[in-house]
Amino acid sequence: MPSFKLTVSETVSGKTRLDKYIASVPDGMNRSKLKSGIKQILVNGKAAKLSSKVGAGDALELIWEDSVPEDISPEAIPLDILYEDENVTVVNKKQGMVTHPANGNWSGTLVNALLYHWGKASLSIDSQTLQDARHRPGIVHRLDKDTSGVIITARNRDAEEWLSRQFLTRSHLAKIYIAIVTGRPKCSSGVIETQIVRDSGDRKRFKAVTGTTAGKYACTRYQCIAQYGDYSLMVLRLKTGRTHQIRVHMKYLGCPILGDPIYGRKTAGTVFAEATLMLHAFILKIRLPGEAVHHTFKAPVPARFRKVMRTLHKMYKKADRFTGGSL
Repeated sequence: MPSFKLTVSETVSGKTRLDKYIASVPDGMNRSKLKSGIKQILVNGKAAKLSSKVGAGDALELIWEDSVPEDISPEAIPLDILYEDENVTVVNKKQGMVTHPANGNWSGTLVNALLYHWGKASLSIDSQTLQDARHRPGIVHRLDKDTSGVIITARNRDAEEWLSRQFLTRSHLAKIYIAIVTGRPKCSSGVIETQIVRDSGDRKRFKAVTGTTAGKYACTRYQCIAQYGDYSLMVLRLKTGRTHQIRVHMKYLGCPILGDPIYGRKTAGTVFAEATLMLHAFILKIRLPGEAVHHTFKAPVPARFRKVMRTLHKMYKKADRFTGGSL
């Protein structure tokens, strides 16, 4: 859920209502939005109400839920189309784009862009729509917001069912990623098998655990193809498709992905202080609707990867290269 943090200005004299103060600051929220969407209010770390009185120096944190819009509208957002026919559109999703509308991200998503590209009308949203995924037409799998790369979408109901079956059963399907990680794996290649559960301390995070049946089974094959000091270039193949799976499994391996704001190591003060998530969906092998042969789609290595690799090559003139087995 979105959150809003600020400290009451030292110029405020006496005490004032919290909602009145929030509405008065630049980029604040008006009082009607506060009333309709607020979920939690903290003042100096303690629960409070909109009517609570605050004064200079008080630390405020508000957590709210965006209201659901009436419809999902087509938006003229440029797309990098890798392949297209009457059944599918294969896109090289840019980093920072959310796959489908959801709380906090009702516009600017891949779905908004596809509706415009396909010449479709706006989609009305009601409680039933939110239940049955009609607000994400054509989406049969997803990539995290900060993961770039190849994603296939369905242009009609038959294609959606055909592709969804492959992602559900993982048959006739291969998803291969590349990642730059911090750390050096002990083995050049291997298989990570764990359960993935939600972190009880932070609902936005997940963690890999073993010796339990809790959560969901997850399997990732990895191959380290080069090492540069304390950094490694990895190729990864998903055998299951869990939320944050690769990011969680790389942390479990002791090699979190460079630039990962949730599971990664702090990079402040390092040469990669500005690095964003170095995870890219590189190759997708899949059978298209009605076909018996596989098609292979590849999303070019993004500029942010090339920039980091150039720096690593300068820092470490010779990389330690692994030659493990093929994924």
